[in-house]
Amino acid sequence: MSKELPVPVPRLTVITLGVSDIRASIAFYDALGFSRRLKVTGEAVAFFDTGGPVLALYPWDQLAADAALPDNPRPAAFRGVTLAWNCRAREEVDAVLAFAVSKGAALLKAAHETDYGGYSGYFTDPDGHPWEVVVAPGIEVGEDRRVHLAE
Repeated sequence: MSKELPVPVPRLTVITLGVSDIRASIAFYDALGFSRRLKVTGEAVAFFDTGGPVLALYPWDQLAADAALPDNPRPAAFRGVTLAWNCRAREEVDAVLAFAVSKGAALLKAAHETDYGGYSGYFTDPDGHPWEVVVAPGIEVGEDRRVHLAE
């Protein structure tokens, strides 16, 4: 007889980005205001507190090898993943986009009204990872920096 395994509790705990220049990427995310933790890892890997899942930076080629995937060619096109920085108001979206660009991000798409009643724009980090900066109906950001979804 086979015993049924218990269903694990699903959780998203870490998002790891492969980066070309870890020193430059650490400086970029520091400049955006994310708080680096576990600095004892030096430049081997960097962990940032985001108020939710941890953001990790890891050298691109080493991350590919760890996942048993080829590191070349590196996609220059959309990779099927975006990160999001949810905001409390439209003005905050504009401020975050301007701030990110002032710290070295590239503006990918200016802030605009969305078809679902929100307001969003996009920037990319130094390795081209796209970030959506957004305020959206039914999604609130609490004082704890965590996203709270409407029922």
